[in-house]
This record gives sequence, structure tokens and C-alpha cells, in this order.
Amino acid sequence: MAVNISPLTEADIPGAIDTIQQAFADDPYNHWVFDDRAKFDLHRNRLSLGIRCRWGMRNGLIIHVAKDAQTGQILGVAMWLPPRPTTIAAATTSWTELAQSWLLWFQQLGLNLYHGRGGLNVRRYYIWKATQRDVQRALWTDPRGYYFCNIVTVLPLAQGRGIGARLFRTVTDRADRERMPCYLESSRAEPNIRIYERMGFHLAREMECDDQGVVCKVGRKQANLNSSLA
Repeated sequence: MAVNISPLTEADIPGAIDTIQQAFADDPYNHWVFDDRAKFDLHRNRLSLGIRCRWGMRNGLIIHVAKDAQTGQILGVAMWLPPRPTTIAAATTSWTELAQSWLLWFQQLGLNLYHGRGGLNVRRYYIWKATQRDVQRALWTDPRGYYFCNIVTVLPLAQGRGIGARLFRTVTDRADRERMPCYLESSRAEPNIRIYERMGFHLAREMECDDQGVVCKVGRKQANLNSSLA
């Protein structure tokens, strides 16, 4: 089966959301932060993902989709944040970036007011965000920043065909040319850790998000230069 990798377009967003929702249906973090599955609202989640895809396309996120060359079906999605300086002195935010951040905030607020939280355990969400912030501050030691893989997923029916590796290469090859480090997070130990290690990543830290004894463990993986597959 021939597969093409291309940047996300508006027409791709519905299929990309289908792929993300199917691939993350059994994800440990997903079940931890949406712990009452009876309240989980797929439609609301779909709207939220659409908002974030469109915001990412406008704001320089690196989003690619893998498509079946014959049918056009989206088989995989990868979303990366580009490097930003990690030091306060070097980091700058333009008025456009501030405006876009506020726009995203208001869009999410409107979604929450109209559709509710969709089953999100808000306390756990903020536990995760705070712990993620602390870990990134400890691990992100390169002042130039990191290519941060926020999402990479392949439909279950298309897994094992190297599609995920090709999606990774679109950014890891670029990072190697620029001599920039990469970073990702995974809440599923097996088989993800072995897969990412084959791509040149190594486990930097295992992070625990603890909500009164209910724990979600997230592995933080980093790759320095030559991060892509040989």
C-alpha cells in the first residue's frame, strides 16, 4: 500500500481527528484524565481537537498526515512544536502570538460553556500540566529549545507498516540537519519505548502524575543529534 506524507490541510482535519480518537481510545493517560468514561463526550472532544488543529496550522506547528495514496484515507498524524529558546532572556513573544493565544483561550472557553468539560477530570489535568512543566524545566537544558512531538499516532489497521517511522522522519531528519534535539512523551510503555529507542530516542525520566494515589506514569524521551532512523 502506497502512503503519502503531507502537511495537514483544512480538508484533512476530519480524518485526522478520526485517526487521533481511534488511536488514543485505549491510551492510559486518556483514561486517567477522562476517568469517568460515561461522561466522555466524543463530539465535544472532536470539536476541541478541530480547534487545536486549526490553531496549530495558523501558528507554526508542524503537522503532517499519512494518507493512503489510492483512497486518500488518513492513516496517521504527527504534530510537533518547533523549538523555542528555553531561557527567559532569549524567549520573546510577539503581539501576534499573544493574540493567537488569547483566541485559543476564548475558543476553548466558549466550548466549555456550551458543551461542558466533556468528562475531563480538571484536577488531574492541572496535575499533569504542573508536573509536565516541572519535568520539562529539568530536562530541557539546551537553550535553543527542542522539537517537541506532541502527537504521533497511526490507525490500528495500518500499524506495523512503518508509517509512524515515516511521520517521525519528516521532523527528525530536519532536526538532524539543523543539529537540534528532539523530545517526546508517552504514557504507554509497551511497545512505545522500544519503538522510540529504535528511532534514536532514550528514556530520560519516568514522570508520575499522582491524584491521591491514582497514578498515571508518563515516559519522557529525548534524542540529541542523529535522532532519525538509519
